[in-house]
Amino acid sequence: MRTELDIVILGLSITSSWGNGHATTYRALIRELDRMGMRVHFLERDTAWYAASRDLPTPPFCRTSLYASLEELRDVHAEAVRDADVVIVGSYVPDGVELSRWVLERARGLRAFYDIDTPVTLAKLARRDFEYLHPSLIPRFDLYLSFTGGETLATLEQTHGSPCARALYCSVDPEHYAPRADVATRWDLGYLGTYSDDRQVRVESLLCEPARSLPDQRFVVAGSRYPAQLRWPKNVERIEHLPPPEHSSFYNAQRFALNVTRDDMIQAGYSPSVRLFEAAACGVPIISDIWPGIETILTPNEELLLVRSGAEVGELLASLREDQRRAIGQRARARVLSAHTCAHRARQLLGYCREAAAIKGRAR
Repeated sequence: MRTELDIVILGLSITSSWGNGHATTYRALIRELDRMGMRVHFLERDTAWYAASRDLPTPPFCRTSLYASLEELRDVHAEAVRDADVVIVGSYVPDGVELSRWVLERARGLRAFYDIDTPVTLAKLARRDFEYLHPSLIPRFDLYLSFTGGETLATLEQTHGSPCARALYCSVDPEHYAPRADVATRWDLGYLGTYSDDRQVRVESLLCEPARSLPDQRFVVAGSRYPAQLRWPKNVERIEHLPPPEHSSFYNAQRFALNVTRDDMIQAGYSPSVRLFEAAACGVPIISDIWPGIETILTPNEELLLVRSGAEVGELLASLREDQRRAIGQRARARVLSAHTCAHRARQLLGYCREAAAIKGRAR
């Protein structure tokens, strides 16, 4: 495989971060690939909900093309897909099954599926819900990049027939996420995330419940798609949408950052959120729910704090000494910078591509 690669990525969105974490992940990874000399062409379906809120319409680190339909994709971008060294199809891409079949037939280079929602994907397949991936396609992709590690990788290979399944977690760009001495503390505990029913149960337990018991402390929830009928405690501030350039200031304005996880991710384990890495890179200590494998990302009690109830959150907010709080945040930042930056992920991706190419070559 050549040193400098032409890479085509067909992903959910890179131009808009509204209501999805995919854009943040793609931006960090592709920015680093560009720094390494790779040529990336990102193909994005032009949808009304993202068109109305594009916070990065023309990313400077890659070529970006919007297409209105599968027909336009085939007519305009067939050559790019055919000739690329690596073609990556992302999860939740509209018409993903038909699009993947076309890519698998058209592309001459390495063909990969990048699953930013692996536990959700596998749960869908178990229900025979083939919204964006069909199980018959998994063995045909040369490489399955998974946001989830652990036993899930064995499931993808042994049960679903992937020839090469590897964990490619989300990451953080340390140039954009760092401690900020110029940002004043506004909140005692904050949470950033798009609404989902299962996560909201934990937001209610681990943030709203402590807010009610600690009326003199300040809380914040930022993210889109929250139902208007939700009733928040008076000391919980709501921010509807927070674009990525404002994330660093948001984290730095908190004493603690809350991490909560979707049910499918908790059950699968080994599914760190991008928010975990962002907050840690800012040196903000994290209070998190518990799931298998979290100790492989950050060490409990040293680099983050694990809780089972709102009462435990309230105890931490009320009693943890300031020097202890700062030390946890500093250790978390050091850990993330040593293992979870976009530079680490870009090198991992290229290594996985070489490995998958070798496996593909041996199978011929």
